[in-house]
Amino acid sequence: MALTVDDVDRFEASRARLEAIAYRLLGSASEAEDVVQETFLRWQGADLARIEVPEAWLTKVLTNLCLNQLTSARARRETYVGQWLPEPLLAGDPMLGPADTAEQRESVSYAVLVLLERLSPNERAVYVLREAFDYPHREIAGILDITEAASQQIFHRAKKHVADGRTRTEIDEAAARRIVEEFLAAATSGRTEPLVRLLTQDAVAIGDGGGKVPARAKAFEGAVAVARFLRGLFKPSKAKQAYVGGSPEVHATTANGGPAVVAVVDGRVVGVMCLELTPDGITAFRSQVNPDKLERATRRWAADAHGEPLLNAF
Repeated sequence: MALTVDDVDRFEASRARLEAIAYRLLGSASEAEDVVQETFLRWQGADLARIEVPEAWLTKVLTNLCLNQLTSARARRETYVGQWLPEPLLAGDPMLGPADTAEQRESVSYAVLVLLERLSPNERAVYVLREAFDYPHREIAGILDITEAASQQIFHRAKKHVADGRTRTEIDEAAARRIVEEFLAAATSGRTEPLVRLLTQDAVAIGDGGGKVPARAKAFEGAVAVARFLRGLFKPSKAKQAYVGGSPEVHATTANGGPAVVAVVDGRVVGVMCLELTPDGITAFRSQVNPDKLERATRRWAADAHGEPLLNAF
């Protein structure tokens, strides 16, 4: 049955919310876009006259498509080359979704997206719908075909897993830039000691190259090991330039609401390094350099104005 203009408009009114839910559930902007498009096709083929609450129907279809995707994604990631990390979203990306409360901002932080990978698909769905979008447990139960009591139990379990894995530290954009500037100054000083002072003792550095860009399969662990790695990372090298196609311009920005370093070559984002903070210092560096996971970041970068780079790397 062909959709009317009103039918299409009703779907488009929900698109941004659906994309934001799917991104949190899948950790991938490209997969989120695909799942939202599949939801539209289901909407197109449905008997719309029998759908009483379109928003609820669309959310249920989308969530179940994401659950199926998560199940198959786990199998695919067993053969993924190196570390798997979520796709970062730069500041202002509408797929980041609502950010009115601390809980909403936290739910899309890069660190939490990493932690969500440890949850079962159902735990992840309940956590996202409740924490980020404030769905009542009654509605979540209807979406997942579980009882309201089960939804509450799953949420408390998932929230505890996430809380146990990190320390919440909220900062504004200006503070994020200062942190990145201080980090880059230490990383390019040629010495390890300034970096070590910025890190927690249990700091880690992880990279996702997807087998397309060199990235160490095992994380660097401990302040000294991480500092040595970062010092080497920002040391000029013709080999590094060859991998990324030139000398990157390095900017301070925010990704998923937290401080980040973005490297750009000829307008193309070639790397996003997300920094995780605690009151004791920087505790994690997660670098996304897989080009497949940087296409949306490149589009977002091209849409915004930027100041001068903090440095030219490599």
